[in-house]
Amino acid sequence: MKIKKILNTNAVIVQDEGREKIAIGNGIAFNKKRNDIVASGKIEKLFVMQENDRLVQVLSRIPEEHFTISEEIITYAERYMGTKLNDHIHIVLTDHLSFAIERTNEGIHIHNKLLYEIKILYPREFEIGVWAIKHIKKKCRMEMPIVEAGFIALHLHTMKPQGGDLRQTIRQTVIIRDMVQLIKGYLGVAVEEDKLSYQRLISHLHFTLTRLSQFELHTMDEEMLVMLEQKFANSFRYARKMARDLLKLHGISLPEQELGYITLHLERLRKGLKTS
Repeated sequence: MKIKKILNTNAVIVQDEGREKIAIGNGIAFNKKRNDIVASGKIEKLFVMQENDRLVQVLSRIPEEHFTISEEIITYAERYMGTKLNDHIHIVLTDHLSFAIERTNEGIHIHNKLLYEIKILYPREFEIGVWAIKHIKKKCRMEMPIVEAGFIALHLHTMKPQGGDLRQTIRQTVIIRDMVQLIKGYLGVAVEEDKLSYQRLISHLHFTLTRLSQFELHTMDEEMLVMLEQKFANSFRYARKMARDLLKLHGISLPEQELGYITLHLERLRKGLKTS
């Protein structure tokens, strides 16, 4: 493969089978110049990038070390999750991490209000995020706040096959956070976030929103719904109130069948509060 452009010591644009591709490898461009041949044994990753110009822009303005760290995190993530991430991850994660490292060095910290929900909804991606900030600490000798693990997790999730759009993922997480905050307000007491019933509620709300976006609904017969309304009157009332408030806040309408399942989760949560 012939080098068309050197991006940095570890990344080049090559011509392969009539197409431009990005080739990545440790020291792949060392002592190389345009039109030199790259030995296949030096290539660790090879992919077609639709946005070559943007990658060139990103790499031209960040320290090479940041790109290397990002690639190490991507390699770890793909191995840990056992899946190939979208090639776009090489741009978005590199760009995000470099900016995050600069922010941290300057003492600028931003709050991630969705951190707990991200931790529950995307646990494997969050674990990789935690590994990533430890890796950055080792490489850059700096302490990154745990909130960065949440941001990294979101990028990883949306770059998985069928991971979805980043904006849509963030919006759904915001809606779940709002639903949970509404429920906490109805209950009027502090909820222990490490309780299994609380985590199950968050997971259920996530799957509820996903089903609604795909026009799929839970089925629950009318008799069961009436029984739940009578047996767990308070929890059912909270579920219905949340549905009304959700419609006002986000324009999302929850069908009655979904209220039945949410009622069950609320009842478990309320029972846990009584016994704790």
